[in-house]
Amino acid sequence: MSSAGQISLKELIEYLARALVDQPDEVHVSEISGEQTVVLELRVAKEDLGKVIGKQGRTVKAMRSLLSAASAKLRKRAELEILE
Repeated sequence: MSSAGQISLKELIEYLARALVDQPDEVHVSEISGEQTVVLELRVAKEDLGKVIGKQGRTVKAMRSLLSAASAKLRKRAELEILE
């Protein structure tokens, strides 16, 4: 955890993804930081891909909304990519 009890963007996505999937040990998030932008790459087990994306992409859209709100507080722009 970051200082003052704050959670990082990477930890946020990792936490959300682990709560959704059947194989939480297969959840891996890598962070690529630029000056103004952070790209988070999420990998899950192949069987759990549908759970993370959700019907019509609703789940991943919700995760991206949370990420956007959290990153706005840090005055950065964050993107979430789901890798197969």
